[in-house]
Amino acid sequence: MAIIVDLQIDIEQADIPAVTDFGRWVTAALRETHAQLEQTICVVDESQSRELNLRFRGKDSATNVLAFPGDSEFLEYDCLGDLVLCAPLVALEAAQQGKAQTAHWAHLVVHGMLHLQGYDHQSDTQALEMETLEIEILDTLGYTNPYND
Repeated sequence: MAIIVDLQIDIEQADIPAVTDFGRWVTAALRETHAQLEQTICVVDESQSRELNLRFRGKDSATNVLAFPGDSEFLEYDCLGDLVLCAPLVALEAAQQGKAQTAHWAHLVVHGMLHLQGYDHQSDTQALEMETLEIEILDTLGYTNPYND
């Protein structure tokens, strides 16, 4: 299985994890085997996150992670979609929650990857299923339960 992570950093911030970290998190979150997968992850600032969240979700605020499914018939490669992460929010939330930033980055990538694979948290049942998977995946990566505050 070949996983290619296209990491696009559209912000000047020093504490963004390495592409190899993103690759480990993406790989761990995959629920199906892929012969080859290209995964785009874009790291943005709050204004870019807010603009995308408003345009595509109708919410006028920045958000930590956005997932855009890539189920286009025009793609010539295996792609689950794009993830957009807001670096300042990741740092702020990690500090507010008393978590290591790397652990929070990992959680948000896993969370976004599960969304790209059809998981959601609109109902209590869906949320429980998704959170359980997140906890299991993060445990395999050596991170603690992100929901234990």
